[in-house]
Amino acid sequence: MTSTTAPRKGGRWIERWEPEDETFWKQTGERIARRNLLYSVLSEHIGFSIWSLWSVMVLFMGPQYGIDPAGKFFLIATATFVGALVRVPYTFAVARFGGRNWTVVSALLLLAPTAAALVVMEPGTSYGTFLAVAALTGVGGGNFASSMTNINAFFPLRKKGWALGLNAGGGNIGVPVVQLIALLVIGTVGAGHPRLLLGIYLPLIVVAAVLALLRMDNLAPVRNDVGAVREAARDAHTWIMAFLYVGTFGSFIGYSFAFGLVLQTQFGRTPLQAASLTFVGPLLGSLIRPVGGALADRFGGARITLGTFVAMAAATGVVVYASGQKSLAVFLVGFVALFVLSGLGNGSTYKMIPGIFQAKALAQGMDGEAAAAHGRRLSGASMGLIGAVGALGGLGINLAFREAFASSGSGTAAFVTFLGFYAACCAVTWAVYLRRPVGATLPAAGAEAKPQLTSV
Repeated sequence: MTSTTAPRKGGRWIERWEPEDETFWKQTGERIARRNLLYSVLSEHIGFSIWSLWSVMVLFMGPQYGIDPAGKFFLIATATFVGALVRVPYTFAVARFGGRNWTVVSALLLLAPTAAALVVMEPGTSYGTFLAVAALTGVGGGNFASSMTNINAFFPLRKKGWALGLNAGGGNIGVPVVQLIALLVIGTVGAGHPRLLLGIYLPLIVVAAVLALLRMDNLAPVRNDVGAVREAARDAHTWIMAFLYVGTFGSFIGYSFAFGLVLQTQFGRTPLQAASLTFVGPLLGSLIRPVGGALADRFGGARITLGTFVAMAAATGVVVYASGQKSLAVFLVGFVALFVLSGLGNGSTYKMIPGIFQAKALAQGMDGEAAAAHGRRLSGASMGLIGAVGALGGLGINLAFREAFASSGSGTAAFVTFLGFYAACCAVTWAVYLRRPVGATLPAAGAEAKPQLTSV
């Protein structure tokens, strides 16, 4: 069995793709899939960097820009909000235009916010202009959704966890990388040269787009399944998992965007001092994500997710204490712990999704293969919705920081709010996926193929 590649309007398409066929996979499929994964990671990585661009642009914006901390947090929140919204259409763009074609287009779209920022980054620019440019960077947030959808189609079920974990982790690392480059710029030429950072990324975007054009493929068998999307949207578990993903990925992206500004505003760090610390948390959170998935494979996603939220609540308590005591050292310990734990939770919650839908199918009387196919179909449709809602958690975090600093000059009130939210996540995870009520209709949680669910 071989793949057939033929020209079609809009680029090179593979007409037949059967990764579950082991002969096909060994002979040609694996090589093609790995090649597409490599260039997908590159494009998604740069997408995350551009999405999080304003987490470092605000470090370059000194008093001469005339923007207070609340205004800077709103710039960051705007980028987060737009990035969350575009994840929904980006999820379905792959089937409409082809994975290779959309990777090229989505990469080239990153030129708009980067070039716009290059033009406007100087004192005297109006706040409304900065706000519009920050909104443009949201297109980088959509790259994750389309990239994950595309790579999901290339790999067989037995390889999806590894491939999606690598794809997601490689993308997430784009956040600390742009922060490290900002540190390099500030440390060498000072905080008055933000255009140097932007000039570095413009050619990288072009390179990513060209490599995708030359080295990636479109899969003709991938088609939008509107029925699956509608069915997933009607399922309560889609929205329950979206709520939990707000607590994990929403925390990761929200804290990543806000960390440097919190250090500057609450602890009086200089741009260089803030930049030298900002990248640590996002880097650790990105690297630990595959570990969360591996732990979920072994012990069950719900158990790892519950443990993660309990630990996140404890770490938030440490941050609240440090904020009240104005202890930077203790604050950093608690805040970096939040990044690591959110990364673990990203992996465990993402691993829960296909198992939930498969378990429901088994409980409804489907046999093993039919249940697995049903789980793949609905989990793929739900991931775009879950990813979009989860990213909105970053918006909530930055708006909470904005309000807290505007009203009290401290982020303590925001952290108390986050503590309450993590407590709610603990309660939901236990009540829906771990409790053993009388008459439960779905199987108990062990490995991810058999998550414990109650009726909903």
